[in-house]
Amino acid sequence: MSETAKSDLVTFETREGVAVIMINNPPVNALGADVRAGLHAAVKRAQDDTAVGAIVIGAEGRSFPAGADVREFGKPRATPILSQVCDLIEASQKPVIAAIHGTALGGGFEIALACHYRIAQQGTRLGLPEITLGVLPGGGGTQRVPRITGAGPALELMMTGKPVTAERAQALGLIDQIAERNVDKAAFATARNMIAQGTAPRPTRDRAEGLGDPAAFSDAVEHWRAQAAKRPVPAAAKIVDCVERAMLLPFDNGIAFERAAFDECEPGPEATALRHAFFAERRAAKVPELAGATLREVHKIGVVGAGTMGAGIAISCLDAGFPVTLIERDQEGLDRGVARIKTNYDRSIAKGRIDTATGDARMARLTGTTDMAQLADVDLVIEAVFEDEQVKRDVFAQLDAVMRPGAILATNTSYLDINALAATISRPEDVVGYHFFSPAHIMKLLEVVVGDKTDPNVVATGFALAKKLRKVPVRAGVADGFIGNRVLAAYRLAADFMLEDGASPAQIDAAMRAYGFPVGPYQVLDMAGLDISWARRKRLAATRDPNERYVAIGDLICEQGWFGQKAGRGYYVHDQDNGPIENPEVLDIIAAERARKGITPRMFSREEIQSRCLDAMANEGARLLEEGVALRPSDIDVVKIFGYGFPRHKGGPMMAADQRGLLSVMNGLKERSAEEPRFWAPSPLFNELIKNGRRFSDMNNG
Repeated sequence: MSETAKSDLVTFETREGVAVIMINNPPVNALGADVRAGLHAAVKRAQDDTAVGAIVIGAEGRSFPAGADVREFGKPRATPILSQVCDLIEASQKPVIAAIHGTALGGGFEIALACHYRIAQQGTRLGLPEITLGVLPGGGGTQRVPRITGAGPALELMMTGKPVTAERAQALGLIDQIAERNVDKAAFATARNMIAQGTAPRPTRDRAEGLGDPAAFSDAVEHWRAQAAKRPVPAAAKIVDCVERAMLLPFDNGIAFERAAFDECEPGPEATALRHAFFAERRAAKVPELAGATLREVHKIGVVGAGTMGAGIAISCLDAGFPVTLIERDQEGLDRGVARIKTNYDRSIAKGRIDTATGDARMARLTGTTDMAQLADVDLVIEAVFEDEQVKRDVFAQLDAVMRPGAILATNTSYLDINALAATISRPEDVVGYHFFSPAHIMKLLEVVVGDKTDPNVVATGFALAKKLRKVPVRAGVADGFIGNRVLAAYRLAADFMLEDGASPAQIDAAMRAYGFPVGPYQVLDMAGLDISWARRKRLAATRDPNERYVAIGDLICEQGWFGQKAGRGYYVHDQDNGPIENPEVLDIIAAERARKGITPRMFSREEIQSRCLDAMANEGARLLEEGVALRPSDIDVVKIFGYGFPRHKGGPMMAADQRGLLSVMNGLKERSAEEPRFWAPSPLFNELIKNGRRFSDMNNG
């Protein structure tokens, strides 16, 4: 006899003595309060029903629960909390089978771990990624996993946050069976067999396979404790402590320890910033042009320019399955570009990232030519030639003559005025900026720059294409440097002022690395090439206000031919044997400039260096918001995190300003405004937000 009862999010059905409980909370079956309540009630009902001999817990749609509802983080939890649901499942006197498909992540995996038996469909991925949000598993994961796997595999799962395949999970003992197709059907059949055979529950809390070698367990804990000490997120050390308690404490005490550790980490600044970054990335995809948009079809792509950037863009498009026509002005340059692409795939094959057949298939989609007319049938052209306005104007004119009507012309410019470029051709509505970041096939950020006449459908198509290219798109308006490079310029200028006033390049770089950047601003300049920013400064020289403070140190270095890493010398001397060391001749140049300007050098603490750089970035971000170049503060944060190495656990410059306090940031800007009023004057947006008791994060809604 079958009996079915339904709620909005959890269904309950009994068939042949099996209670089938299904979670149905699309798109990812997140374990929000209502789902937890429904699951708790359904499990209790199954336990109380004398006609039920076994329980199956599964999920509708594309996946088993892929985690908690992140929107609940940082807020009081409605009961039952996840650990209470897990405890109820595990305490069942009737065997409980988890039917897992898609992804079982975080709380979803912890629900499965609380079940007595686990069957996963082929292709399922399982993991505990809580560390990426600055927290730790809070539903018993730190106590149940090591009881099965030992400390080593458990800590690797939790400390990396990377999911494992069903096959790997089965090898570790985390699942019992892999179903080739219908996991729900396999779990139901298993439940019926368990009823027939009188199979008893098997609580994970009572398992001890992973605890059998205390020495190995302890060694793994110490190894990961050393790794945790290098991590900026407190949850890393807490995870190690919790897993250690799985060996040292009774289960219930270990669960209590885990709960306390979770509650300590969840409201912390790192976890708050990481949640902000998580939502900011998703929010950035919501742009006004998507409303009512009709996407233009993109089947074939052209890339003009086969240099480092053009080759990287071509690789991104080839990887996404697009046929690509690569254009260069001469055969020699084209051959170099094609060789770059081939070398990239050869390396990927050698490292096992792709197989030979995949590499060959991608190269087969590439057509190289010096004939611009070959772009007549493509749907989108990405121009990636040298960052010079006249060069790009010439390319635009050629493309205007050969591209079919309705084809999109995207320019990969870092600074140039897209409106001015678009005005030189007959189809300004088809022009958009696609600002890729080098190396373009690796970096995830894509600034989609919207000109005054850009068709909204072209913008929407850019966001759809970014998804296919596995990029994180952010909408930007037209401005010198758009979002990312405009904020970068403020960061570098704040650093340059300190350089002239007494700090050294190495001191500034060390301070920003200590904050969390992978490299400091002068290391980045050397890596990118000092001639690039020098060319921009020369381009802007004619319009520069003579009353503004100008730091010429970078120009003087470039005049020596020291363009950074590629020249073997820049702010640092790049020696293959000894690595980059501070360039003593640059220190001489700095000292001479200080003397020429009559500057008496002073000391800067690490904290002051960080504060000045961060305040400058937040202030420039506020100006971008005032000008409408950025839609929302969180978009600025996404750009800086994904394109410029801003530490994710700090949330980006706007989130960091919120956490430091807007009043404190504004006061710091005011104090420095006497030094350079035009640069340090606080954006009026600070005062407006402070006056109304708001923060930058309050501008992110919508």
